Amino acid sequence: MTDTRCWFHCHAATMKGGHYSVIEDAAILARGERIAWIGPRDALPPGDCQAVDLGGAWVTPGLIDCHTHLVFAGERSAEFELRLEGASYAEIAAHGGGILSTLRATRAASEEQLLDGALRRARQLLRDGVTCLEVKSGYGLDLPGERKQLRVARQLAERLPLTVRTTCLAAHAVPPEYAGRADAYIEHVCAELLPALADEGLVDAVDAYCEHLAFSPEQVERLFRAAEALGLPVKLHAEQLSALGGTRVAARHRALSADHLEYAGEADVAALAKAGTVAVLLPAAFYLLDESRRPPVEALRRHAVPMALASDLNPGTAPVLSLRLMLAMACTSFGLTAEEALAGVTLHAARALGLADDHGSLEPGKYADFVAWDIHRPAELAYWLGGELSRRIVFHGKEVSHG
Repeated sequence: MTDTRCWFHCHAATMKGGHYSVIEDAAILARGERIAWIGPRDALPPGDCQAVDLGGAWVTPGLIDCHTHLVFAGERSAEFELRLEGASYAEIAAHGGGILSTLRATRAASEEQLLDGALRRARQLLRDGVTCLEVKSGYGLDLPGERKQLRVARQLAERLPLTVRTTCLAAHAVPPEYAGRADAYIEHVCAELLPALADEGLVDAVDAYCEHLAFSPEQVERLFRAAEALGLPVKLHAEQLSALGGTRVAARHRALSADHLEYAGEADVAALAKAGTVAVLLPAAFYLLDESRRPPVEALRRHAVPMALASDLNPGTAPVLSLRLMLAMACTSFGLTAEEALAGVTLHAARALGLADDHGSLEPGKYADFVAWDIHRPAELAYWLGGELSRRIVFHGKEVSHG
């Protein structure tokens, strides 16, 4: 049986160059795991293939969730209620909630328990059209805990039809055993924890939370130098709650991405543009924290900084199980166009993970990862709130189950 497959009778929003780049009445030819050809159906090259009629569906690249904290134990709905009553995120964290609450639950959970929860959440994203995602650690904050999270993240790619990239976020918060000694904890991460995890092949990138309730720009600089010495790319949670200067640290180290950015200014955006760093916008956390300061979208446009979108899936500030919902929220809360939003979860999200050579658009040579949607035009992906719109999901050239 030939390993050449052809999907036809569809319209393709290829997202080449970060735009819809529509091909009407399209056909997609894949050999093995990769796209061999895409174009108008009447120009399809001759040859034998397994043909699939998509019944007039719209096809886009598989969606990419480039910022998640998907592996964790427990939940924090009680904190959600506290915020509804007026408590701030910082106040909750100061009283032992926030990240440290999830730390306690995650350290206590077995690897099997973490995997079970992570699989449930990842399957929800898969049904929503996600074929590639990033998973951060950061709820262990010691070597056994971080290792456990990253091992589970690796197993997701073995159990589900997903490409998974792992990010070490050991610099997420100061753990209880290092309370009041953030510098000593960063030294521990740089000298012991990160090298051990990298040596075990568990780390694809390194992240940090640069914020007044986490780590300073100077501490992040030390971490990034250690990551670079290990040959690992970096990314950063920056300017979410205050203007601390993290964005320019990310730019100096040519980070893959700088994420959140609500308090980033014009100079920060210019630095990202010069560095080629992707801006990752996270509308769920903005919404759940009831923030009022939006990321500098107009400045990002002026400086031609690619804007990615992600779920930020985490138990505290973004309990999100639909990446597609983030398209709608980014349009209404941040002012993105529907086209910008779709680019944000395809090509620009791939760039934020360093995967744009193989993912993020429908082009020959890239992986045949795509979704056939039951819609009439691409903007419907940002228009509909909830519901299941995916008709078929293809991962590496093979149709996969929604479940």
